[in-house]
Amino acid sequence: MAQQKVDPFRLEIVKDSLIAIGDEMFYTLGRTSMSPIIYEVLDYACGLTDAKGQLLTQGHGVAGFIGNLSFMVRDTIRKFAVGNKLAPGDIIIINDPYSGGGSHLSDVGLVMPIFYEGEIVAFSANKAHWTEVGGKDPGSFTNDATEIFQEGLQFPCIKLFDGGVINQALVEMIQANVRFPELSLGDMWAQVAALRTGDRRFQELCEKHGKEVVIASIEHLLDHGEQLARKELASLPKGVYEAVDYIDNDGMGNGPFRIQVKVTITDDQFICDFRGSHPQVLGPINCSYTTLVSDVRTVFLAITNPSQDINDGVFRPLEIIADPGTIFSAERPAPVSVYWESGSAGGDLVWKALAPVLPHRLTAGHFLSVCAVTLSGKHHATQEPFLIVEPSVGGWGAGEGMDGVRGQFCIGDGETYNMPVEIAETRYGVMVDEYSLRCDGAGAGEYIGGSGVIRSYRAMSDNQAVTVTFGRNQFLPWGVNGGESGSPNEFTIEKANGEVDGPFGIYARYPLNRGDVVKLMTGTGGGYGHPYKRPAKKVAEDAKNSYITVSQAADKYGVLLDPLSYAVLGETDARRQFSAE
Repeated sequence: MAQQKVDPFRLEIVKDSLIAIGDEMFYTLGRTSMSPIIYEVLDYACGLTDAKGQLLTQGHGVAGFIGNLSFMVRDTIRKFAVGNKLAPGDIIIINDPYSGGGSHLSDVGLVMPIFYEGEIVAFSANKAHWTEVGGKDPGSFTNDATEIFQEGLQFPCIKLFDGGVINQALVEMIQANVRFPELSLGDMWAQVAALRTGDRRFQELCEKHGKEVVIASIEHLLDHGEQLARKELASLPKGVYEAVDYIDNDGMGNGPFRIQVKVTITDDQFICDFRGSHPQVLGPINCSYTTLVSDVRTVFLAITNPSQDINDGVFRPLEIIADPGTIFSAERPAPVSVYWESGSAGGDLVWKALAPVLPHRLTAGHFLSVCAVTLSGKHHATQEPFLIVEPSVGGWGAGEGMDGVRGQFCIGDGETYNMPVEIAETRYGVMVDEYSLRCDGAGAGEYIGGSGVIRSYRAMSDNQAVTVTFGRNQFLPWGVNGGESGSPNEFTIEKANGEVDGPFGIYARYPLNRGDVVKLMTGTGGGYGHPYKRPAKKVAEDAKNSYITVSQAADKYGVLLDPLSYAVLGETDARRQFSAE
């Protein structure tokens, strides 16, 4: 069927059906998974691609996976398409970070070809964070690995199912090499269920509307996505915009590492050139080019059309350039366990370069890091081993006409969630002593940065260990238009004997015994506009709400407050002088 003859009503029906299929796949995986990192935190993604591997729809979840599904499918096509090596019922497993796997070994992808009338018409794909894939440390991703082989099992685009028959030898290899096989294999079967849901629903779509109509509609939708992106691109300020920043360290004591981008916006292209950034490093903060693409895509969407349904047509105007073998495009066997430190920093560079010229779309800098925590030990009541694997929330930057939001996940985590306190205290050997906003007064501005959080875990048994990766510890969330920087991500250890150790940014396997507390503190976002431009009434409200202190009101904002009533008493000479100028 010719593309121009697609019935516009049928087009909308097919589009909405594809989105519904992606959503159903997403809910199927979440509801049948075994690990809290999946069913509570939502650290996964599901979607469909066309027969060429072009993304059609993706269920909500981790924003850092935007693009990963396409790369997984294209890797599968490259390896198996020649010689017709794919058959109905095949499922491919892949987590190779240097190719289609994209992120780190813990994020395991599955790909299933969808056949209709003997022909591959689409692919069903998903990617989920397994609690365990082996490696030298519990939780598998670690911040002091020096090569990929220390980080767990590698699945180099191989068949998990062949013609519907499971590769039992591979399953037994997984079972023998992970610390919590019931969780990892349970999550694997949840992914399989989600793939089969996508397969079944797509075939039903072809049955209902006809294969030719569905394929023609898909081509039209991809082209329509491109048209929408180019329309938004036309409204952006044309020019070349640059930004430089630094990644703190690599977990091995090396750093900081200089990174840079040159963003060129033309009438029909959005080019992000990362050439000149630091080469790949010894520690595991490297990321693959696939990860860089995913993070830049997230910011590109925020700039152009954040409400647009995601498909690969939307990204056709986007070009991303990086030298091979850099911190943004690591090559084997570079470790990539905490890949988000560089990947998110790449997206943040584009954000930083364009925030001054796109204040209606981009805020000041946020806490950026996933701020990942793995905590292992034995449960104090059951004596069973436990493993916490979770990201942290923090503060986002302020923007034009708005204060920064408080206690949200970083841009790479997207629509994920906290580990509930009740789950943590029930399933794991910890008590949550504190979970509160971190009101440190950082991120001052006409509009203030959003607060980070404080989360304190008290060990309830001996011989526990916590690994914490809190990037953006030295180079803070940046302010815009005179706004001040935010605060660092950091943590301390408050020992049962009263000693305090830290603060730290990155630490591997800090030993905890009963009564010790790990106090996790995420950063406040950057401010927007000069602090003296913030109305005195709002400054008083900030102090009353404990976001700032009375002394900070005077020192940072030039507003004098009554320490008991928080009534405005006047302004400092510096604020009056600023207002006069």
